[in-house]
Amino acid sequence: MKPLNSVKIAFPSKSINEGFARSVVACFAAQADPTLDQLADIKTAVSEAVTNCIVHGYKDTIGMITVTASFYEGNELRVIVADRGCGIEDVQQAMQPLFTTGGEERAGLGFAVMESFMDQIRVSSKPGKGTRVTLIKKLGPR
Repeated sequence: MKPLNSVKIAFPSKSINEGFARSVVACFAAQADPTLDQLADIKTAVSEAVTNCIVHGYKDTIGMITVTASFYEGNELRVIVADRGCGIEDVQQAMQPLFTTGGEERAGLGFAVMESFMDQIRVSSKPGKGTRVTLIKKLGPR
């Protein structure tokens, strides 16, 4: 299915850019007249996905992150957050609450948070090639 409208941004994996990505996606999503709760959900999920790229995907290096937001029929928003970082060895394990490769300073709740705020989440990753997280949410009054 082809998107009705789409926007794509790319930026370095610096923590200062996380708020930028969150705001861009929220502004794009606003065209569907979402509720304030839906906008907050999207912003939180995008924030978690971008933070995962920064903290885990690129660890102590700087690489590029791309965020693509697209609308499909029925006000379905899909946000793809992708990096070309280290990738994830075991996606199923990484998606388990409390699992982290970030040491004691990380809670291991990023994917659980994304899942709780979006209607659907898909994760694909290849070690050494990067990770792609797709966040899906149906917008508009409920």
